[in-house]
Amino acid sequence: MPVPIGMSTASVWPLRAGAGFELAQRLGYDGVEVMVWVDPLSQDVGALRRLSRQTGVPVLSVHSPSLLITQRVWSPDPAVRLRRSVEAAIELDARTVVVHPPFRWQRRYGDMFADLVAGLEDETGVEIAVENMFKVRPPGGRRDARVSAFRPSIDPTEPGYRHYTLDLSHSAAAGMDAMGLAERMGRGLTHVHLADGTGLPKDEHLVPGRGNQPCAELLEKLITDAFPGQVVLEINTRRSGSAAQRARDLAEALLFARFHLGQ
Repeated sequence: MPVPIGMSTASVWPLRAGAGFELAQRLGYDGVEVMVWVDPLSQDVGALRRLSRQTGVPVLSVHSPSLLITQRVWSPDPAVRLRRSVEAAIELDARTVVVHPPFRWQRRYGDMFADLVAGLEDETGVEIAVENMFKVRPPGGRRDARVSAFRPSIDPTEPGYRHYTLDLSHSAAAGMDAMGLAERMGRGLTHVHLADGTGLPKDEHLVPGRGNQPCAELLEKLITDAFPGQVVLEINTRRSGSAAQRARDLAEALLFARFHLGQ
């Protein structure tokens, strides 16, 4: 079975999720990952289900509202947000929920996170793939100062989970060896956010091939390892300049993935 290649609806930001479904359909993606965030459409599971039916584009995965700007989406309680994400995945027939590790200040959530993730997976059969992150500059800190905002680490393999998302833009921003991280994730690697970065300490989400991350090498390793999961293009097109250029960037990203996955 070919590896499904999806497109994150975040890839069309600042357009709404509906534009992501439409572009995915037009360009020939196998499905979408719904980024649940401040876009009201991304939070409306019934509307997303109708969009999926109308466009014929399946939802492969749901990205739980884990960003700073989504801390009150669905609920101010991060455990409730994660549970709602799993429920949304079930309603949308998506096999995977992507989630960030807890923020350091979310002490209660951090204490319960591993058990919550394992319990939800046992209860529902949905894969909850914890994503690698990167350090950030603290407010007012030196330009070269970086701290982790995540607990216990930006590397989800340190505490250990059943399922992981490997994000290559995040590995670039973290200065982390992406191939080494993939090895540590092992068979737990079930989801890939395919994007590129130059090594600058920021989340660039470039079209794969435009940075210095081992995007091609990783995809070829997935084939060798009989990867059982999904690859989702999560690129930044807000500087594309026009609708036509956005479509070209997303088409180029899809072509890169298909070529290196042997499709």
